[in-house]
Amino acid sequence: MIKKLVETNTELSTLALRIPVAIIFIAHGAQKLFGSFGGYGLDGTSQWMTSIGLEPGYLMALMAGSAEFFGGIALLIGLLVRPVALMLSITMLVAIFSVHSVNGLFMANNGYEFALALFAISISLIFSGADKLSLDNVITQRLSNQ
Repeated sequence: MIKKLVETNTELSTLALRIPVAIIFIAHGAQKLFGSFGGYGLDGTSQWMTSIGLEPGYLMALMAGSAEFFGGIALLIGLLVRPVALMLSITMLVAIFSVHSVNGLFMANNGYEFALALFAISISLIFSGADKLSLDNVITQRLSNQ
């Protein structure tokens, strides 16, 4: 079971998706959890989530912020990329349908285009797994040598 979760391709092509999206998720999660980069922190994010009907707001803010921040760290180091990408894709679907879809496609109107791009990258990572330069690959190699 562990081997299936960490199975990865041995190329570098996924690296071009994994690293930039990891940085984006870490930054957005840090905004929600810690108020970094001009974010509102956990209290402000929870109040906002409550105001748009995502309740309990504190739990939703904690879950979204943690998924993005800790999931982004896991993507960055290439650990459990498939399950983390699944978690992040669900997080992006919630963002698309609960926040952005009413505003249309474009980011200029707070639309869903950015969340859709993050969703698409996350789905791609579910199918591909990590890459040659990941902890998943190290784990796969070690399990294969046993």
